[in-house]
Amino acid sequence: MEGKRKRRGLLTAVVVAVVGALLLVHRWVPELPGHPMSLLETFLPWLGLVVPVGLVVAAVRRSVVPALVCLVVGAVWVGVFREPLGAPEPSGAYGLTVVQHNVSDENTSPSRVARILLGPEPDVIALQELTPSSLPAYRLALDPTHPHRATVGTVGLWSKHPLTDIARVDLKPTALTADWERGLRAVVRSPHGDVTTYVAHLPSVRVRATQGYATGWRDESAGRLGRALAADRSAAVLVLGDLNGTVDDRGLAPVLSEVRGNRDDFALSWPTALPLARIDHVLARGSAEVGVTWTLADTGSDHLPVAARVRR
Repeated sequence: MEGKRKRRGLLTAVVVAVVGALLLVHRWVPELPGHPMSLLETFLPWLGLVVPVGLVVAAVRRSVVPALVCLVVGAVWVGVFREPLGAPEPSGAYGLTVVQHNVSDENTSPSRVARILLGPEPDVIALQELTPSSLPAYRLALDPTHPHRATVGTVGLWSKHPLTDIARVDLKPTALTADWERGLRAVVRSPHGDVTTYVAHLPSVRVRATQGYATGWRDESAGRLGRALAADRSAAVLVLGDLNGTVDDRGLAPVLSEVRGNRDDFALSWPTALPLARIDHVLARGSAEVGVTWTLADTGSDHLPVAARVRR
């Protein structure tokens, strides 16, 4: 019986140790068919749940080794996610407040959505999943406070400050033949200086029995956005969008090699009922820098709005 308990304790220790190793080296693990590493990276913070589970198993088995391994892996987890676990960022001077939200094309209350989005008094609001039927309602609700507007397909940008150089950004995967417009670029002429702003909605990802974690369209679209950003020589660049991936997901590498966000808060935005991942982003580069980031209240969408302060 004692030998059996020891073997189970060692198995627990090995499982916890493997999880700890993945926290540290997941970026260097080659992708496998079905994109399991991309899926794991989407929910990377939740790997930390192995620590309390392992400690419970260690206590039940009265095994010291897995308990010690759990403590080490717990320390690794804290080290990896030290930014959102640290002290709140002190308030300071910010040039812009921005809000990013996938409003859902099934949302029946644009007025409620607008009321929540206007709460933090944003300078700029980026929306995805606008429809021809809902767009007039959003214009009615947002235009009085944000009279400068640009829309392309199902994405839109509302601003308190003038917009110039408005253009579509081609993010459409090659295999898609239907109308599909989910990217725009505009220059926000803020009092603190011009900010070239992209609004993007990358394709959804799905777990499929025959494909595993199907990210092909999302990854191709991310590549297109990354190339557009790489070619943009603006001094300050801002990306607002539902990218259908987290900052740990290797599929977004073409974008994240060009812009960066803020990890001082997890700000999990999806799904609304039980937020598990931040797939809605405020990212920047150059003389624009993303400060504190947080989520707003439920709007009736399957995404929570994400707000951020941006230094300019």
